[in-house]
Amino acid sequence: MALAEAPGSYGGTGGFAARLNALSLGAVPPPALILLGILSLQIGAGMAKHMFDKMPPSAMVLMRLLTSAVVLGFLARKALRGVLRDHSRKSLLVATGFGLSLALMNFSIYQSFARIPLGMAVTIEFLGPLLISIVASRRPRDLLWALLAGAGVVMLARGGGEVDPVGIGFALLAGACWAAYILFSASTGQRFSGSTGLAVASIVGTFAILPMGVHAGGAALLDPQLLALGIGVGVLSSVIPYSLELEALRRMPARVFGILMSLEPAVAAMVGVVVLGEILTGRQWAAIVCVMIACAGATLGSQRPAAPAPD
Repeated sequence: MALAEAPGSYGGTGGFAARLNALSLGAVPPPALILLGILSLQIGAGMAKHMFDKMPPSAMVLMRLLTSAVVLGFLARKALRGVLRDHSRKSLLVATGFGLSLALMNFSIYQSFARIPLGMAVTIEFLGPLLISIVASRRPRDLLWALLAGAGVVMLARGGGEVDPVGIGFALLAGACWAAYILFSASTGQRFSGSTGLAVASIVGTFAILPMGVHAGGAALLDPQLLALGIGVGVLSSVIPYSLELEALRRMPARVFGILMSLEPAVAAMVGVVVLGEILTGRQWAAIVCVMIACAGATLGSQRPAAPAPD
């Protein structure tokens, strides 16, 4: 199972790609779509972190999930009307698990963003899909990629400067949730057609984070300007990247897709420098490169193709 099986980390909006394709996405080379999606995702993350002093992380997560849920709910509105009637209790429980993993993944990574640099948090989070890829391959030499990634995380934690261990813990939790997200995504895709399963998961995730988000956001959630910025973060972080990645995945080999997705930690680190002024040490940059190499190597060693993109 390759990294390509998890487009749009931090959640996405399946099915929207078909609409964007009508805007001539087919003329854009797939690698460019991947890079644009990664850049959009990380700029959205940088914008969210920049707003934490006005809208706390939990409130930003609520805005992001709510944006995805509204878009997905609208696109899958016909299928959602009969979702309770047409699907078994087990299928609904799987979709619920998918939604809870989506909510906890977003909550954890945003809590990590609030404590450690963007590039560091995203790099550590990548351990989740990397572990899934290595376990799925069952090749002894892939343990070397796991060791390289582990060494990279140790270098990040001891790369100079003060590093909040709670921030690292939240990033590790986000990685574990990303791994669960991948597994639940595959199972949900087998039980629900099109983007219906992801729509259900997004709605569940939104309701799961709603009490915490409302409590943390308070009056800020009623500020029109902050609301507009929060919706913008949701579009940049979920709608655009997931749509671009799905379109690219339809037109390129899964392994190439996975290798290109391995650039995400470096892009996150650069966005952290440019948008947030988060300067990393040389050792921390080397650690990010180690994790990227491990992700690319594990993707090349994967024996499974990526899961088919939803229609």
